[in-house]
Amino acid sequence: MCKVIGGVKSRTLRVLWMLEELGVDYDHVVAAPQTDEVRTHNPSGKVPVLLVDGEALTDSMAILSFLGDRHGKLTHPAGSIERARQDGLSFRILDEMDAILWTAARHSFVLPEEMRVPQVKTTLRWEFENATRYMSNLLGDQPFLMGDELTIPDILLTHCLGWAINARFNVGDENLRAYMDRLRSREAFQRAVSR
Repeated sequence: MCKVIGGVKSRTLRVLWMLEELGVDYDHVVAAPQTDEVRTHNPSGKVPVLLVDGEALTDSMAILSFLGDRHGKLTHPAGSIERARQDGLSFRILDEMDAILWTAARHSFVLPEEMRVPQVKTTLRWEFENATRYMSNLLGDQPFLMGDELTIPDILLTHCLGWAINARFNVGDENLRAYMDRLRSREAFQRAVSR
């Protein structure tokens, strides 16, 4: 049994969704970043935290990779060409979408007000739209980014698209919207968000 620490309205959702897809039993402790519950296991105060085998694992991408490898699902085998492509796609989503959304959040409410540069959001929105066009073209008419099976990059992209909509970024691409809606209608996703 593992334990996930963090709230659903954060990157913790990625971990909860993956655990639901895997059918793994777990406990969930709802905790906000920077709280004592989180800092006990991650001194940076960031969520998610996964407690497993007496160890605290941090960073959503590292946790997703660990879970995929441990359970042999939602990922390609380590050392394979498919895994290299999968990892490249995951890192691209993190670099060109997740990082942009996080930078926008920092300049909206995370940083001290005197450190915020609201004008940067115009550039961030432009960069994000370029990334969505690339992802839409890559997806094409496939059901998932890597083809016929759900993998880690699908969890990352779907989470980023939902985050973007909440942050009022333009996700007007019909192909990506339909993809996001389809993935968010999965039973495992619905169980994860209902926590």
